[in-house]
Amino acid sequence: MDNCIFCKIAAKQIPSKTVYEDDDVIAFHDINPAAPVHILIVPKKHLPTLAECGPEDQALLGKMALLAPRLASELGVGYADGKGGFKTVYNVGPDGGQEVYHLHMHVLGGPRPWARSLV
Repeated sequence: MDNCIFCKIAAKQIPSKTVYEDDDVIAFHDINPAAPVHILIVPKKHLPTLAECGPEDQALLGKMALLAPRLASELGVGYADGKGGFKTVYNVGPDGGQEVYHLHMHVLGGPRPWARSLV
């Protein structure tokens, strides 16, 4: 999409503080963090919302879900032995708080209270 900020980040047209990248996804720090650790996991394929994903996107969604705990752990907010933890959030549509219409997963972690809630 020509005007999609996340497509531009994935294409390296806009810089980001990237923490992970492969052929399917890019993960980077949110520019307006709501927690001490706040990254976004974004598919390189343009999908406007989670509600618009289909069976063909199952592997991509699974990849994102499994990447979240790995990156949270690498960033020091993982969950192990009953300690620590993080939150994952998809905002879907205007009533769900979605601001950028390119599918993305928020991964938030760190001590509470957080600056703002994405629930």
